[in-house]
Amino acid sequence: MSEASSLPPQLQEQLLRLQQLQQTLQVVVSQRQQLELEHSEVNRALSELEKITDDSTIYKTVGSILIKSERKKVIDELREKRELTETRIKVLTRQQTRAEARVKELQQIIQAKLKTSV
Repeated sequence: MSEASSLPPQLQEQLLRLQQLQQTLQVVVSQRQQLELEHSEVNRALSELEKITDDSTIYKTVGSILIKSERKKVIDELREKRELTETRIKVLTRQQTRAEARVKELQQIIQAKLKTSV
């Protein structure tokens, strides 16, 4: 008989829930990191665009091709994208904080139950 199957069903259920929460937390952290990278890239692009004049020739990537575009239009698009990523990062940060708190709480409950059942 395995160690997990000798645990009470309620504790097994809580352990499963803990694993699910930890997986969810990993996904949220990964998504947030990806958005932070994207946000950084947008800021670098905006910084470079602010160094050039309106009459400079610029190109933007669309899929796998480059298309000639207007500086002001690209700046507006990037600012909008930056705002969107900032909002999404805030949402994911709140989700991460809540998930971390639930994981910690569930770990404490499980540890307490394991101590009393031993």
